[in-house]
Amino acid sequence: MKQKPAGSPAKAITVDAKRDECEAATMARVMVGPYLRHGIVANGIIEKMAGKLPGEPKFEDFAKDIKAKADLASKGEMTLASEILAAQALSLDMLFTELARRATMNLGDYPLMAERYARLAFKAQGNCRASLEALAKLHQPREQTVRHVHVNEGGQAVIADEFHHHGGQEKNGNFDEQSHATGTAGQGPSLPSPDPHGIGVPIASGQRETALQDARRN
Repeated sequence: MKQKPAGSPAKAITVDAKRDECEAATMARVMVGPYLRHGIVANGIIEKMAGKLPGEPKFEDFAKDIKAKADLASKGEMTLASEILAAQALSLDMLFTELARRATMNLGDYPLMAERYARLAFKAQGNCRASLEALAKLHQPREQTVRHVHVNEGGQAVIADEFHHHGGQEKNGNFDEQSHATGTAGQGPSLPSPDPHGIGVPIASGQRETALQDARRN
């Protein structure tokens, strides 16, 4: 299978075909998926940045590494996201200082050019701040609210909120210490039902209500 970019020599792309899958279907499947396409992009960018790499990795080599990192992210591993955000923030901060330097150099004689550099510098500064905020949000503890509704005598509902804090990991906090109420909390007379064996609707009465079960374990 050959990939022939315009104006460059052909490169072979090795892909794994499924059983009873024709070549056209194999290429359609891998090109619809994200990994090989992003591997081609990564290969082109790195060749422009660094030239030929030792071992001359191919499209599928970049695609396999991208897929391995994506698999970790899908399992909740946030190390890659943290590293990318930190690296982006540092690069944007360096870009801000360079643009601010150029704005300062043009400030006296070329005010319009200085303004353009300053605007670009402020954009880099804003994006740097956004990357740092995203990084902080990624690592800050998340708050989860568990809402319990209790109905007191007279039909008044009391809502109690419980807040659970846990780190910015992929798993939710455990609820083993929560209280659990079991059994029937109370019974009362029911409205008539067309089906004598059906479930009636509770109505208010002057009879003494059965006490609600204590839902607190401790």
